[in-house]
Amino acid sequence: MKEHKLGIIMNGVTGRMGTNQHLIRSICALRDQGGIVVSPDEIITVDPILTGRNENKLRALAERTQVKRWTTNLDEALADGNNQVFFDASSTLHRSRFVVMAAQAGKAIYCEKPTAVTTKEALRLAKLCEDAGVKNGAVQDKLWLPGIRKLKTLIEQGFFGDILSVRGEFGYWVFTGHDPDQPAQRPSWNYRKEDGGGIMIDMLCHWRYLVDHVFGPIKSISCRGATHIGERIDEQGNPYKCTADDACYATMELENGILCQFNSSWTVRVRRDDLFVMQVDGSKGSAVVNLRGCQTQALGLTPKPVWNPDIEQPINFYEGWSEMPDTTTYDNAFKIQWELFLRHVALNEPFPYDLRSGAKGVELAEVGIQSWEEKTWIDL
Repeated sequence: MKEHKLGIIMNGVTGRMGTNQHLIRSICALRDQGGIVVSPDEIITVDPILTGRNENKLRALAERTQVKRWTTNLDEALADGNNQVFFDASSTLHRSRFVVMAAQAGKAIYCEKPTAVTTKEALRLAKLCEDAGVKNGAVQDKLWLPGIRKLKTLIEQGFFGDILSVRGEFGYWVFTGHDPDQPAQRPSWNYRKEDGGGIMIDMLCHWRYLVDHVFGPIKSISCRGATHIGERIDEQGNPYKCTADDACYATMELENGILCQFNSSWTVRVRRDDLFVMQVDGSKGSAVVNLRGCQTQALGLTPKPVWNPDIEQPINFYEGWSEMPDTTTYDNAFKIQWELFLRHVALNEPFPYDLRSGAKGVELAEVGIQSWEEKTWIDL
C-alpha cells in the first residue's frame, strides 16, 4: 500500500469554525475513516498538529479530539519537514503574517476566507505563494452544500430555461451579550472594523465565489451596509462600541444579465426554512434552496393569482412545489473541499480554488464597501 502521509499544521482552530468544521468534521473525520482512498493500493493519511497562542485551549482541544500533537511554537512546527501543509483559521488581520511564514517555509497553504482585508494584500499573498512555488487554496465551502449541488444539477439539466434573477437571504439574530442568560455568540472582533470585522468582508467573499461558479461572472454591484447595533459585550463581560457593519444589502448585475440580490445580517430574526435561503427564478421554472434542500416549481405548475385584498387568499402558494430527493449521500462541505486540496497536494490533481481565486472575494467586499460609501453602482 502506497501511503501519502501529510502532516497538517492547523493554526488558530480553537475558534468555533476552526474547531467544528475544519478540525472535527474534516481532518478528524478523515483521520477516523482511515484517510482518503485513492485506489485499492494508494491512500492519503493525515497527521494534524494544533498551533496557537493559548496553551490551555490547545491542550484541551487536543485531548477532546484525540489529536496527539500540539504546540504554541509555530516556528518549530513550520521547521518540521514532516508537516507539509499549513492551514490558517485565525483572525483576518493576522492571516497575512502567517501565510508569509508558511510560504517561506515551503508549505502548501490552505486558509479561511477572507484571505486578507484588502484586495491588494490578497493579491500580494497569492503572488507570494506562486513565486514560492507552493500549492495554495482558500476555503469556498458553500459550493459543496447539498442544496447548492442540487441547484447546479437543475441548471445543468436546463430546468430554469433562462435564469432571470437570484435572491438570497442569510443571517440570524446574534445576541449582544447584555442579557447574562443569553451570552454573546460571536467573537467581539467580528464587530470591530479596526480588527478586521464586519459582515461585508465576511459574507461578500462567499457570494463572490458562489455567484461566479453557479450563475456567472459579476459585472457590477450596488451595496449598502449598516451598523444596526452600536454596542455589544466582549469576552470579558465588558461593553464595547461596534465599529463594523452588521448588515449588508447587495444587488449585483452579472455579465450574462442575471440580477442577484443578497441580504446578509446578524441583526435579523429567522422566518424561513434555514439560516440561508436562495430563490432562483427562470423563464421555465423556479427553485428555492437552503443548506441541504431544494424545492422546485415548473412553469406548468405555476399558479395564476388574482390581486384581491378583500378576500382570504384562495391559493396556498406553498403547494405546487416539489422537494428534490437525495440521490446520493452528501458529505460535509468543508470536508469535501479539504479532500480536494489534499489530493492536490499529494497527487497534483487540479484545484482551482486558490488564493488568487480567494482574492476575488476580497475584491467584491472592498468594492461593495466603496459602493456603500459613494452611494453608487461600481463596476468590477
